[in-house]
Amino acid sequence: MAAQQFNDTAQDNPALCRVIAQRIAEAPQQRITFAEYMDLVLYHPKQGYYATNQVNIGEQGDFFTSPHLGADFGELLAEQFVQMWEWLDRPNPFTLVEMGAGQGLLAHDILRYLHRSHFACFEAIDYLIIEKSSALRAEQQNQLQPLVSLGGCITWQGWDDIPRHSIVGCCFSNELVDAFPVHQVAIDSGQLREVYVTTSNQQDTETSLPRFVEVLGEPSTPDLAAYFGLVGVNLSSAAYPDHYRSEVNLAALHWMKTVADRLSTGYLLTIDYGYPAARYYSPARSQGTLQCYYQHSHHSDPYCNVGLQDLTAHIDFTALERQGERCGLQTVGFTQQGLFLMALGLGDRLLALSQPTPDLTLQTILHRREALHSLMSPTGLGNFGVLIQSKGVKAGRSLKGLQVPPLA
Repeated sequence: MAAQQFNDTAQDNPALCRVIAQRIAEAPQQRITFAEYMDLVLYHPKQGYYATNQVNIGEQGDFFTSPHLGADFGELLAEQFVQMWEWLDRPNPFTLVEMGAGQGLLAHDILRYLHRSHFACFEAIDYLIIEKSSALRAEQQNQLQPLVSLGGCITWQGWDDIPRHSIVGCCFSNELVDAFPVHQVAIDSGQLREVYVTTSNQQDTETSLPRFVEVLGEPSTPDLAAYFGLVGVNLSSAAYPDHYRSEVNLAALHWMKTVADRLSTGYLLTIDYGYPAARYYSPARSQGTLQCYYQHSHHSDPYCNVGLQDLTAHIDFTALERQGERCGLQTVGFTQQGLFLMALGLGDRLLALSQPTPDLTLQTILHRREALHSLMSPTGLGNFGVLIQSKGVKAGRSLKGLQVPPLA
């Protein structure tokens, strides 16, 4: 995900502000966890950011993702899926489960490339999309209709519709887990505390809308302390000063359990921005990783632009690995997106662009080269983490994307 610096033009969704204020008023002690606040802001079924047509994704939107830079990202991923299909002895069906498909661009690029370059694999694929947002689901269906016409098997389901241990294939996501609602925690007088959201005694004088403020309290669940045990981080250490704060993504642990439960044989591939736990919870990162994306900009105030901006937090990849192990998954490998895509052929694509052809104008070549460099930039998308886990897969078969890439 990428955006520019914050441009201060704040506004709110009034209906959502009132929904949140009502939820707070009805809650014990008139407060809700930050995770509940974030869930309402993003996923309220009528007023949340992802449930409305306020979502603005793309290079001119609130944020953009790798598929917005062209078809190369999806096509290189498709090469990895073909190898996975072969390593699983070419099952039919081979189920690709995309979790959180955005506007459907990635699914379109993957399936179009497979139809053109690996037709036998394309014919075997059941492409299943898990999408909470009805607005995005409608956009995906419109985007993918031409591929359905070509014979692509594409369906939309919820996790409750999928039987346990039924998937043979690969479940994958690109920038999904970062948008799960997170709990926020802080150190106060050497103790682990949780950040809650409540309403201020004062309303906004211009809009008469409630203002939201933070208060600290006892953790809402023992799972927060258990989380730090899982990832091997001791927040009671003297290295963590008072007012240190960060995030805990309990929803990611639940999601991992759900995916592992549905997977029979195959892979789980997670692409997102984040760190291992030791780096994530470094004492130097004293204010966490929460970011807000609004109108080409990013900032760190989740209490403005309510319902009109995206909220995200970085991923603790150690938590995903260890929870996966608890749920019967094996860690196949962890790498960065730039290295992953280079191993899958991004370097070959760059090299091909150095050879002029009548079909490629100079402008097209420059645009493609810029996009490919962006996908592997170590200061941007190329630094995203790529975690691959497996279940029921024969040992000893290395995946191409995890091999040391050749130099371009």
